[in-house]
Amino acid sequence: MKPVRILVVGAGHVGLYAALRLSSKLRSTEAEVTVVDPQPHMTYQPFLPEAAAGNISPRHTVVPLRRELRDCNIVHGAVTKVEHSRKVATVQPVVGPSREIPYDHIIVAPGSVSRTLPIPGLREHAVGFKTIGEAIWLRNHVLECLDIAAATTDPQTRQRALTFVVVGAGFAGVEALGEMEDMARDALRYYPELKADDMHWVLVEATQRVLPEVGPQMGAYTVEALLKRNMDLRLGTRLESCVDGVVKLSDGGEFAADTIVWTAGVKAHPMIAATDLPRNAQGKLTCNPTLRVVDGDSLVEGAWSAGDCAAVPDLTAAAGEMCSPSAQHAVRQARLLADNLIATVRGKGIREYRHKHVGSVASLGLHKGVAHVYGFKAKGWVAWFMHRTYHMSRIPSLNRKVRVIADWTLALFLKREVVSLGALHQPMDPFAQVTQPTQQP
Repeated sequence: MKPVRILVVGAGHVGLYAALRLSSKLRSTEAEVTVVDPQPHMTYQPFLPEAAAGNISPRHTVVPLRRELRDCNIVHGAVTKVEHSRKVATVQPVVGPSREIPYDHIIVAPGSVSRTLPIPGLREHAVGFKTIGEAIWLRNHVLECLDIAAATTDPQTRQRALTFVVVGAGFAGVEALGEMEDMARDALRYYPELKADDMHWVLVEATQRVLPEVGPQMGAYTVEALLKRNMDLRLGTRLESCVDGVVKLSDGGEFAADTIVWTAGVKAHPMIAATDLPRNAQGKLTCNPTLRVVDGDSLVEGAWSAGDCAAVPDLTAAAGEMCSPSAQHAVRQARLLADNLIATVRGKGIREYRHKHVGSVASLGLHKGVAHVYGFKAKGWVAWFMHRTYHMSRIPSLNRKVRVIADWTLALFLKREVVSLGALHQPMDPFAQVTQPTQQP
């Protein structure tokens, strides 16, 4: 009997955890697992703010797929089409022609992408905050802005360089704002030309709430904590334009900024639209509580999904409610999905996903945080410690846990590195400048 072919699309929280569980519990004679992802690693996104602030080495926030999934087939490429009617996925490798990969079961988990709006100038002047590349770029860019501001004698150039705008007051936006401001303030000790009051940190949020995941009381505390750090909070305000780096807000505010970070929500990965699987109005795959894809009341045999790209009913909430797109749900869904798929392969019964949201923790910078977990509310150092402890326990692999703890331990005795390596983003420029152009024969 041939092994069952299982194809995992995406190696984020769902894909990696599901593949790990499948490969560890299924014998090679039972199944072969293939994982396809455009990146050779899984990014642990909750650590992106700390990586951007220099508290953790960027390499320690990613998990190499080939090291962790040694019993899986790894394909470095992007799935461009899924024909479930034929049970075939089309994959475009990083280099070379596309190929088709047949399967018996498919786990569709490409995750999510930034949800953007048609705002003039956004594409040209803003950066997202979902990948390790964006986090590294943002760190280098903020430090480079300090160098620009310290070197210039033009007040407008200095003001523009020292204006930093973050759009979106969810986890990503608030943590990025808190960590980056903390890093920049720490770096100012080496810039006698600059003062902390010269910096203008702006948080733009279309609603009236900050960090809604931690509840109104802790959200209000977060607002107070940020205001004490002299940050400019624009709640109930929309970004209307940022053409040429000139930020125009719906409250009438207008100013130039060299740094604009967009964290205003996520949406299902556009790859989902390239499948013949059923989707809801938000573009997510429709699933039942067992994490199998369904078309209305009909089961789509061999198709599974979870995480940000899946509409999974929340059995602990009111009827019709779906699980929120969070790592807390994604990790737990991945484990149950793998267990249910294993049970299906072995002809056993499967279970429904049921998890009541336990709460959330968020970092507001070094030794600063906010938490609301199991009804317990914390702030300051206690919440920051809870944040670090929780995420250290959740990042996959002992290797990464040890490296992250080592980074934190060294930071207790050594000062934070605040040097920009912006040349990394254009590494060929210095060589091109000293190389004579030649005519092609």
